[in-house]
Amino acid sequence: MANDDKGSDQTDLREVPVDWEALEDAFENNAPEVHSYLHLGTGEVLRVVDGIADPDMHARIAADESYMRIDPVSSREQYRWMERFIPMVDEAELRDRLTAAIDGKGAFRRFKDVLMSYGPERERWFAFRSERLRVFMEAWLTAHALRPVPRPVAPSSPPKEAAPISQEQLTGRRVRNAESLRKQLKEVADTLGTRDLDKVLTFAEFVRARRVARTYAQRHDGAEGSADEHADVEGDESAPPSSKEASSVR
Repeated sequence: MANDDKGSDQTDLREVPVDWEALEDAFENNAPEVHSYLHLGTGEVLRVVDGIADPDMHARIAADESYMRIDPVSSREQYRWMERFIPMVDEAELRDRLTAAIDGKGAFRRFKDVLMSYGPERERWFAFRSERLRVFMEAWLTAHALRPVPRPVAPSSPPKEAAPISQEQLTGRRVRNAESLRKQLKEVADTLGTRDLDKVLTFAEFVRARRVARTYAQRHDGAEGSADEHADVEGDESAPPSSKEASSVR
């Protein structure tokens, strides 16, 4: 009888093709101005940010039975994860730095800043946090009688040939307002979870460093090129002929 009841419970669960990565970001982001919803039909996660989204959107989503509000993991619980992770760190100095980092306001930011210089431990932390998030997500799905199933894979289509870009279009792209781009970047950043923000920040720092290095290299190469040309002009008359040229002279 127990097995039959269990089978009946499994049958009553509603199958949802969950997007695990998007759901993980929603569970992690507990900012009060960010509200996440799971679409029970597609498994997509909708994120609504106060001050950016249409003020009436909350009411429309609340009236739509195909959406379910996602309850993110509390800051207190995520703080406990940091406390549990620190004793797992092998290096004593790093343990001490992480312990000091989580003391007081801004603990989450300081904790990640310390780990930025410790690649292996940083990856271990991401894995540990993802495991804890997965436990919470599965418990939440079960509590709402939802059973995650694999998402359908969209058939791949051959890439379309890109249309040529006119010079006018290219010029227009180059003169786009920088302030407008910064505003768009901020709006996007407000909708991202911690992991995505970390990736964006790392990539932005990489682009900035590459631009500085490229500018320096161009200036350095330009200076060397001028010096080389000057040396070639002066050396034409005094330099001895190469072995091949000497052979032809003989």
